[in-house]
Amino acid sequence: MSETMTSDEIRMVIETVSRFVREKVQPLEAEVEERGVVPEDALRAVKREALGLGLFALNMPSEVGGGGLSTFDMCLVEEQLGQTSDALIRRIFGQVYPMLMACTPAQRERYLLPTVQGDKICAMAITEPGAGSDAAAISTTARLENGRWVLNGTKHFISDGDVADYLIVMALTDPETRARGGITLFLVDKDTPGFRVSRKQAMMGHRGYGHAELVFDDCRIPEEAVLGEIGSGFKLIMQSVSAIRLCHIGARCAGMGRRVLELMRRHAAERRQFGAPIGDFQMVQKMIADAAIDIYATRSMVLDCARDIDLGLDPREKVSMIKVFASEMLGRVADSGIQVFGGYGFTKDLPLERIYRDARVTRIYDGTSEIHRMLIARSVIKNGLTL
Repeated sequence: MSETMTSDEIRMVIETVSRFVREKVQPLEAEVEERGVVPEDALRAVKREALGLGLFALNMPSEVGGGGLSTFDMCLVEEQLGQTSDALIRRIFGQVYPMLMACTPAQRERYLLPTVQGDKICAMAITEPGAGSDAAAISTTARLENGRWVLNGTKHFISDGDVADYLIVMALTDPETRARGGITLFLVDKDTPGFRVSRKQAMMGHRGYGHAELVFDDCRIPEEAVLGEIGSGFKLIMQSVSAIRLCHIGARCAGMGRRVLELMRRHAAERRQFGAPIGDFQMVQKMIADAAIDIYATRSMVLDCARDIDLGLDPREKVSMIKVFASEMLGRVADSGIQVFGGYGFTKDLPLERIYRDARVTRIYDGTSEIHRMLIARSVIKNGLTL
């Protein structure tokens, strides 16, 4: 799924993404935060430019029109993307889920290729009111009846669930075996009878895109709507989740931390109190130094783990460690950023308060810090520290 790029090629990609984020994307953040939506007119122009530069769906193989980046290179890119808001990343650079590579030829034409080309939006519908970190505990069911699958259940906190053209829905096809062959993924079009968006769930952060509650009430879909094989849904999710967590949380947290640190650095040099730059004060220096150490540690962990994935290894324990460390690191760095700026950091004139709110959920989604710590501890107790 990944391809090899020369160091000069990936350096050019990273520089292009960095400049594009800084010059084209970050200027849109304030309007997105104020209005709660990505402005369509500006989005069309910037997305078209991103597509023209080949910056859309960089995580997908070139055989389907993506950028074909390795996990390592994708983490370097995601570090740059992390310096803007998730809403803008999704709309401008594409949120294309790797499990779509399991599409049949017909499904590729209908779902995968239009998504990679930026013509369709996909949402991943896994989380339920009774199944968050424990994804195998879902209660949404799918039964085969007269040549059609019938879906029943409720999903919530589904990012882009309100605007998606289609959904990847995880459902039980065998409640007895569950994660051991009883969970299947389905492709569901938004206009399918029996499916509805019951409400949008307002959040404290991540403004600009919806988080929706979805209801499937005798939702009937074709028999060929299965993504992958019947019963392979949990396996497909697990095959993709390590790279997704590593890129979307680990690398992006490192990127956003770097943005906060740069704001702190400039302010510490320019802001004067008691006749001296506040960067001369040891307590301010400590916050800046600790932030730099945290970011460097996160970045090192991310890139080390990315190499493992590219080598075909299974670094689940490492990914759990990174998920915990990176998400908690960003919370600490964002908090220090506000502290260094003082009262000004608490205002909406700077992106710091938005980053502070956005950072909070990274300790929750894709498995809470507590769940990942439990998984790490279990692995260490059973196998020792295998790094």
